[in-house]
Amino acid sequence: MGKILWQPDPKAARRTNMASYLAWLGKRGITFDGYEDLWKWSVDDLEAFWATVWKYFDVADADYIVLEERKMPGAKWFDGSDVNFAERVLKGKQEGVALDARAEGGRHHDVTWDALEKKTAALASALRKMGVAQGDRVAAYIHNGPEAVVGLLASASIGAIWSSCSPDFGAPAVVDRFGQISPKVLIAADGYSYHGRRFDRTEEVKKMASSLPSVEHVVEVRTGEGAAGGYGSTSWDDVTAGKARLEFQPLPFDQPLWVLYSSGTTGLPKPIVHSHGGIVVELLKELALHNDIRPKDRFFWFTTTGWMMWNYLMGGLMLGSTLVLYSGSPGYPDLDALWDIAEKADVTFLGTSAAFLSSCLKAGAEPSSTHRLPGLRGIGSTGSPLSADCFEWVYEKAKADVWLASISGGTDVCTAFVGGCPTLPVRAGEIQCRCLGAKVEAFDPDGRSLVGETGELVITEPMPSMPVFIWGDEDGSRYAESYFSTYPGVWRHGDWLEITQRGTCVIHGRSDATLKRHGVRMGTSEIYRTVEGIPEVQDSLAVDLGAPGEESRLALFVVLAPSRSLDAELEAKIGSRLRSDLSPRHVPDAVLQVPAIPKTINGKKMEVPVKRILMGADPEKVLNRGSLADPSSVDFFIALSKGGWESLKSASRGGVKRG
Repeated sequence: MGKILWQPDPKAARRTNMASYLAWLGKRGITFDGYEDLWKWSVDDLEAFWATVWKYFDVADADYIVLEERKMPGAKWFDGSDVNFAERVLKGKQEGVALDARAEGGRHHDVTWDALEKKTAALASALRKMGVAQGDRVAAYIHNGPEAVVGLLASASIGAIWSSCSPDFGAPAVVDRFGQISPKVLIAADGYSYHGRRFDRTEEVKKMASSLPSVEHVVEVRTGEGAAGGYGSTSWDDVTAGKARLEFQPLPFDQPLWVLYSSGTTGLPKPIVHSHGGIVVELLKELALHNDIRPKDRFFWFTTTGWMMWNYLMGGLMLGSTLVLYSGSPGYPDLDALWDIAEKADVTFLGTSAAFLSSCLKAGAEPSSTHRLPGLRGIGSTGSPLSADCFEWVYEKAKADVWLASISGGTDVCTAFVGGCPTLPVRAGEIQCRCLGAKVEAFDPDGRSLVGETGELVITEPMPSMPVFIWGDEDGSRYAESYFSTYPGVWRHGDWLEITQRGTCVIHGRSDATLKRHGVRMGTSEIYRTVEGIPEVQDSLAVDLGAPGEESRLALFVVLAPSRSLDAELEAKIGSRLRSDLSPRHVPDAVLQVPAIPKTINGKKMEVPVKRILMGADPEKVLNRGSLADPSSVDFFIALSKGGWESLKSASRGGVKRG
């Protein structure tokens, strides 16, 4: 941890957006002694900082109050201004390609800026004819292709509220989400391809349409993957074929733009509402200054339309970059898939997940030897903590001169709290900085700020992209309970964070899945990093099954490489590695081989639901199967829970058949 792997080239650093912004500030008499000084100003003088973001990016001409009162929840930003996300994207006529759309099997087509504008205008006109007005909801069950982008922009242009789910969701999971927001229009794809297989979703669409009584119109997107026809009241081609003049509805800063959803592991997913203005200023700041996205960039983040990173990616359009879209598996036909896209699409910034980079490391992939990536300037990683080994793999096997930006944030704010900075060094296992405008601190249980120690990740000053509300939460109680119940007036995010003396950050896992061994609190990420560094182990999950007031009972579940089984030798190897690399406290009391680790659709390990099931809770009350990437992955744990701790420990040590 902490080894410097990359230093910005001084000439390249002077060409970054961060350097341009600092030069712009300097001309106004605002100067700083390094990044940490800049960050401190950005959070101590919030009003001045966000006013400069507004002016630097020329958001809009308006008389406004930047922030009426510093309070959470309830901060009101840029009162008096009008902002429309779609207008920010399309207001300036641009030349060239806006969308480079790719799919499994090598399918590829480009959408120019001119075509994007025309399609958006046509769909916006069609939505108006369907009776969609400001504040109505447009929901989409759709793959990551141009249709999703056009749908978002058309909805936003008229002030309608967008919400999307990936077509790999089953109908119950979609209804759990869309049923809460009562959409007027449903845009739905007939199918999708994934990992070499075609999936027909026409029956799923029929089920969800019949379960959503608010839907008045279904627009059918024909992909060629399903039995097209039979569920759409009109076709996508029809509603986007007409000619229309593109108009933008002036909208208050806090007008809802879209609804995103929490993972919903223990109940209905939270419908999180973000505003036009909050997303515009936050993503301009984040993508330009912290990801260094520029007008000539080709910006790619592997995501589906059901993950907040899709919405994050859309922000790149505001900066004039070309978005590279991909619909398919990141591992088909092999782990070269994303690197192939990066090469063929001349990607300049490639965003992916820690899980993907870890898979590349384990598989022995060497993109630097197999691909030509001269234009690749940056790699982004999110979804879970990126291990120091993965940092080093990127520089040894992917690209030696690339800038690696590990970031961490959340669906709740559709951005990063901690992330990259193109003018700072990259250190193994560490996130480069706290993001501008995000007053990130690590709190102990008494609310004291920590440096050099692990604490709760909290935000102690408001951010513009915090939710304007949670849908259906009329009195705000669910909002308050979700984020402000631990430290009143302070946002608690639910991660363990260490802020180092030099200002870098390390995420140690989810704080609501804390392990406490012999009086010492531990995050799970260190265990995963160590255990999954063993070649035989593909994936893992650690939970503490000790009851309150009792001694810790640490159970470790592992998914092994094909043809491997957990024997005494491998179990001893796991224990020895944890003891030597971490401490004796990290050695589990029980190790079991399992078929799969339960994860959300977005790839997060479901530590808390698994723990509660193993401690005897009713699975139906603590788990929403619709939130699982693989609903069957939890079956092993449900069966295991019936035997209690002694049975579990016996299965670990007693030589019985595992998983």
